[in-house]
Amino acid sequence: MTTNPAPTAAPTDRAAAHRRLPLPDVLRGVAILGTLATNVWLFATPGAEARFLTDATAISAASVGAASPVAAIVEGTFRFLANGKFLALLTILFGVGLAIQHRSAADRGRAWPGGYGWRALLLFVEGTLHFFLVFAFDVLMGYAVVALLVAWLLARAERVQRVAIYAAGALHVALMALLTLALATAPPGVPAGPAVAADARVFTAGSWADQVAFRLDNWLALRAEPIVSFGLLVFLFLLGVRLFRAGAFDPDVRGRTLRRRLLVVGLGVGLPLNAATTLAGPEFFLFDRYVCAPVLALGYLGLVGVLLDRVRRPGPVTAGLTAVGRTALSCYVAQNMLCVLVCYGWGLGLARAWQDASPWWVLGLWAAVGLTLAGGARWCLRRYGQGPLEALQKAALRRLPAS
Repeated sequence: MTTNPAPTAAPTDRAAAHRRLPLPDVLRGVAILGTLATNVWLFATPGAEARFLTDATAISAASVGAASPVAAIVEGTFRFLANGKFLALLTILFGVGLAIQHRSAADRGRAWPGGYGWRALLLFVEGTLHFFLVFAFDVLMGYAVVALLVAWLLARAERVQRVAIYAAGALHVALMALLTLALATAPPGVPAGPAVAADARVFTAGSWADQVAFRLDNWLALRAEPIVSFGLLVFLFLLGVRLFRAGAFDPDVRGRTLRRRLLVVGLGVGLPLNAATTLAGPEFFLFDRYVCAPVLALGYLGLVGVLLDRVRRPGPVTAGLTAVGRTALSCYVAQNMLCVLVCYGWGLGLARAWQDASPWWVLGLWAAVGLTLAGGARWCLRRYGQGPLEALQKAALRRLPAS
């Protein structure tokens, strides 16, 4: 892998570079719990991952058979606010993390990307295990591949990075427009047959081994999201890098100004855009989730930043989100494992048993898992200074070559 020596920072810059910024940790905690706010509906739907293969819009559409208009409104609003927004925010923050590591290498005069390839490889292995053993809609595998590309781009000239972000964004929007047009003009789908029903039973009554076998048999279809949205991932990684370098996470006047702008533009443009694509119907699912949602994600980033700017003394909410953000890898895997145990047939099987109690029990599940993660993360940080998967990753990296 090509390496590029980085300039050495001045002593005062070095001290600033090593100072941990609080906002990215809080935002990462928000993003982790926000992705759960999307995925929890998949866990709690009888058929879970199998249903997604025949109805991709199930990830964002409210239940057709809602018990009451109030329940339908609550569920629809919750899904609207979550679908795609926190995934985009998490992706931006992964780019921020990459920019921080690049700056750290520059501060120490180390070559870049150096040994970052090993870190990406470990993330890919972790994502692969998570995909097959826990939950099909893993983000880690896609992040690992994109991180390698973006790490290489960070060693290139600024002009190359600008071309890459504009090209990735333009190609992604064009692809989503073409796919949306194809969906809008496609003939009605064929009703689900016995094979689909059998796949759904894997998650309502099947064993853990049956579910692993299902993911093995359908791995390509279940990996469609990171493939189709590859351009978006590259764009959001590089956007995170640019926001970090612009000072959007710094506690100074410039940072506060940028956060206010993100809040106004992100919410002002993102909310009506997402409302329009949501109301337009399921044919606009791809454009809603993969084009409009990232705009609103920037508004969320600005909103959390502005709120944190006004906090004089961090309370339990800020502490909990920070802890989840600092143990993001462990919390991401843990939240999916907890939902699998509660919802799938080989666990408590509540997705089928409590389906008539939706959306209330699903919202309760999201809140219960979120509180569990926040409490567990705070305990891990007090006791060990890091999460279990973070510790495992660091131990593995110490045993690998530095470059």
